[in-house]
Amino acid sequence: MARASGPALKALIPGEFLHQPSGVRYRIYEENGKAWLSFERDGAVPLKGRRELLYFIGSGHRGRTYLFNEGGFTFESPVNWYAQAKSWDMTPAYRSATQIPLNLPTAASCLYCHTSAFHPPFPGTENKYAEPLFEDNGITCERCHGESRAHASNGTDMLKLVTLPAAKRDAICMQCHLEGNAAIEQIGKHLYDFQPGEDVGQFVHYLVLVGDRNSNPRAVSQFEALAESACKRKSGDALHCTTCHDPHSSPRPEERIAYYRSRCLNCHGEKFGKTHHARTRDCTSCHMPRVISSDVAHTQATDHRILRQPDGDVRSGLPSEKAQAKLVRFPAEAGPATKRDLVLGWLALSEAGNVTAEAEESKILPEALKEYPHDSAILSAYAYHELRLNQVQHAKELYEAALASDPLNTDAAVNLGVIEAQSGSVEKARVLWQGAFERVPWRSSVGMNLARLSCNLAKRQEAQAYLRRVLQFSPDLADARKMLHDLETQPDLCGSSR
Repeated sequence: MARASGPALKALIPGEFLHQPSGVRYRIYEENGKAWLSFERDGAVPLKGRRELLYFIGSGHRGRTYLFNEGGFTFESPVNWYAQAKSWDMTPAYRSATQIPLNLPTAASCLYCHTSAFHPPFPGTENKYAEPLFEDNGITCERCHGESRAHASNGTDMLKLVTLPAAKRDAICMQCHLEGNAAIEQIGKHLYDFQPGEDVGQFVHYLVLVGDRNSNPRAVSQFEALAESACKRKSGDALHCTTCHDPHSSPRPEERIAYYRSRCLNCHGEKFGKTHHARTRDCTSCHMPRVISSDVAHTQATDHRILRQPDGDVRSGLPSEKAQAKLVRFPAEAGPATKRDLVLGWLALSEAGNVTAEAEESKILPEALKEYPHDSAILSAYAYHELRLNQVQHAKELYEAALASDPLNTDAAVNLGVIEAQSGSVEKARVLWQGAFERVPWRSSVGMNLARLSCNLAKRQEAQAYLRRVLQFSPDLADARKMLHDLETQPDLCGSSR
């Protein structure tokens, strides 16, 4: 954990590879005391450029990615180092990309789990942070033991996990070792506001999809997987993460088998160990094998479900395969999911490609809106639902209400702008899109909307400025390159030279 982040140059892994679907050759290297990512493509549509890499996240145990800054916004490199495969490849989001993607925003959740004392994003933005991004490299004592100033000044004890109730003890591990299928931040709260000893459920509700049985767990699902195990269900609060893991150290490779076997025998007893596979002392090789994660390529993760027969067991505690998939709050002891949780959870799953999520979201939206009539996220979700049904006027009213509740709701501003533009209210559309584009200039569609609108208004130079801004973040966007070329070579294209 202490090596989970830092300056890029201190943990640079030089390399290069050719991404076949896009024809782009990427290279990671050091030059003149700086770390760089370069990209180059020959052929009919040549392109060449580079970005300075400022930070890394990832200890290198599973992988590592690097971060760069463009126009005041922080992005993840489109290529990752996959340690287990010992190779470079595209990030999971861009494996099939046919262009050069340079606009993957660095999410606050990534920084929260890999850094210490990071600066939250500016209001209304996803990835605009004060520099430096974080005060301390890696994960420091405060992540688990809370505020340290009194300890540093006069030796006052920091928080001891053994003094906490089980739920609050477990929350300290959950904050970074549980993703679920969706993590819904509560109204006015952020996970990065959570402090050890508090109730994490006041900040975020985790939802898992049951009845949808992936063969393998997700890369970050240790807490959820452990809860499914027979060991945990029979042991209850007596079995937790630190039963087997010491957060302050890891056993050396030559010690691992004996170390983890001793953890198993603490519960099962030495007598059991003398008769149960006494000659095959590696318990984890049978019951906690490394399996390919269901969501990250080139990555294996230890299966914390602790299956008795990994090749034949089903995921205990989940409904049968024929059961209808449903979202539930995790852990169950935290209470039921709210209507707001479910709407936003199904929405997240829909955006991730779940084919049934949209219908499930639609069922809950009316009740959720009655319960949360002023919640900007619910209003915006309902507005989009109505827009899909061609209920344009109702969608407009809902988007307006969403923006009245939260003027920085970018999705509401962008979609309301589309409605205004289509109805002929181009000035209203432009104001909405301009505000959104200032907050998310890496969202090419917003910039393209503004460029086309400016061109329609015979504001040629303004249209060119928007296109150059789009290409700053998405240099390989064909529509933007073509439109800018046409404007530069055809002076009367927008009806004016302004």
